[in-house]
Amino acid sequence: MANLPTTSQYIKHHLVNLQYDLVTGQFNAYKPGFWTLNLDTIAVSLICGLVFFSLFYYTARRMTTSTPGRLQNFIECIVTFVDDQIFETFHIRNSRKIGSLGLTLFCWIFLMNFMDLVPVDLVPWTMTFFGVNYFKAVPTADLNCTLALAISVLLIVIGSSIYTKGVGGYINDLASHPFPKSMFFINIPFRIVEELSKTASLAMRLFGNIYAGELIFILIAISPIYLQWLFGGVWLAFHLFVITLQAFIFMILTIIYLSIATQEH
Repeated sequence: MANLPTTSQYIKHHLVNLQYDLVTGQFNAYKPGFWTLNLDTIAVSLICGLVFFSLFYYTARRMTTSTPGRLQNFIECIVTFVDDQIFETFHIRNSRKIGSLGLTLFCWIFLMNFMDLVPVDLVPWTMTFFGVNYFKAVPTADLNCTLALAISVLLIVIGSSIYTKGVGGYINDLASHPFPKSMFFINIPFRIVEELSKTASLAMRLFGNIYAGELIFILIAISPIYLQWLFGGVWLAFHLFVITLQAFIFMILTIIYLSIATQEH
């Protein structure tokens, strides 16, 4: 019994990333910094991306118009759903660029969020057989991951705006809103703050919801065994809705930001 962790130790253990310090070359540095990598976040996010790519590639290679199977119907429903959201915003259908971006964001983020539904002790316990003592299995419960996604969206939005309007048009748009162009010295700082705040809210919203869900699952895991099934089942059903909703919100906000950035007027 002396070797069993306390409640606080158990919770902290499940909230620590497998880190690698590029400066010192040490694992489990526990001192997050610019040159510290969260290897578990990188590994699981890449695996989820590979699962998404492989599944859709497999379905596309075997697509048929005669008698489609259940998998093809399921994939087509997802593609149609994303295309409908794009049509409501851009009023175009079958957009290869925007459609690919929206589909990738929705499916990839959903798969990363879905890792939160895996039993909290399963992945860390499995990794101990490989000599890994700390491992967080939910990439979107790591602020580094959600910030990277949000910053990527910001860069895509800026790039799309420049591509549509040109460098001069983008600068003119930056200097002309929300006040008249003569007040560019106020407009530009306002627009910078607006873009940064949208990026921060995009990252924090996803991180906050998934991190809170993971924490609740950890608290359920330390509750009495006869209550875990009840609490876990109820929260599992609710959280399945949450992870889907958060993936959808991230995707739809990205589409909206792209629509606003590429408007000619």
